[in-house]
Amino acid sequence: MSADGVERSDARAQTPPSPGTSSDSPAHVLLTRAMAVLAHVEGPSRLDAEVLLAHVLQRSRTHLHAWPEAPVASDKARAYRALVARRAGGEPIAHLTGAREFWSLTLEITRDTLIPRPETERLVEVALEHIAPDADFAVADLGTGSGAVAAAIASERRACRVVATDISSAALAVAARNLERLALGNVALRHGDWCTALGGDRFAVIVSNPPYVARDDVHLARGDVRFEPREALVAGAGGLDAIRRIAAQARAHLEPGGVLALEHGYDQGSAVRAILARHGYRDVESYRDYAGHERVVTCVWDSPL
Repeated sequence: MSADGVERSDARAQTPPSPGTSSDSPAHVLLTRAMAVLAHVEGPSRLDAEVLLAHVLQRSRTHLHAWPEAPVASDKARAYRALVARRAGGEPIAHLTGAREFWSLTLEITRDTLIPRPETERLVEVALEHIAPDADFAVADLGTGSGAVAAAIASERRACRVVATDISSAALAVAARNLERLALGNVALRHGDWCTALGGDRFAVIVSNPPYVARDDVHLARGDVRFEPREALVAGAGGLDAIRRIAAQARAHLEPGGVLALEHGYDQGSAVRAILARHGYRDVESYRDYAGHERVVTCVWDSPL
């Protein structure tokens, strides 16, 4: 069972539960009570309730659907109610389960990293469009966090050599555990701020999902972002400081004809294109996410610095 509720085949889901004791509660009763507690929380309360119960029971959501009358032992029920209470207080599901699904990969997530979001899968898709399936490119992922983007690219392009950087040692430790568990030996981690961690190396493709939220954005006081590292979210007064730095630095680390791909905010497309044009990149192109918002921009660098 993945942290965001994606169901996986699970042989245990076909095994009827053992009869419980009189003090055990049926799963459907616990779920109904949890949904009532979570009714005020942003997001689907039933999905949250099911994901948390499946996590506590180490079962799939399919199992919960197949056996709604299954008794839940009192100790498991207490653990479940505790998680539901924390979710009612706003804590993200990914922090409560310690995991998140991204690009069909299950990643460990902690408070030291951003929670990977569906929009960032669009960045991976766009990057892969510029990397042939049999390419043996050098690729860099700047600000890797949990390693989500680097892991997704490395899993799809096994011949590529991926360098993933982050200024946070704690985030790199999470990324290292994810890469080891996923057996992705074609990713190397480096500690440092944006391109400074790349040394003198050059890359065919550089990607980044940098901070792009404005310092006074009202959304910082809502939802999951309240529990995520602020330095991984905020980039100056207008939210573009990190993108400006990457645009300036990446030129010295791209091979001739190399591609830079950046994720940005839903309303920042025009500003990001202008930044890249001012730095001399060509073929600046925007891509929309599946909600129809401009979300990713790519460009090409030709002239060596």
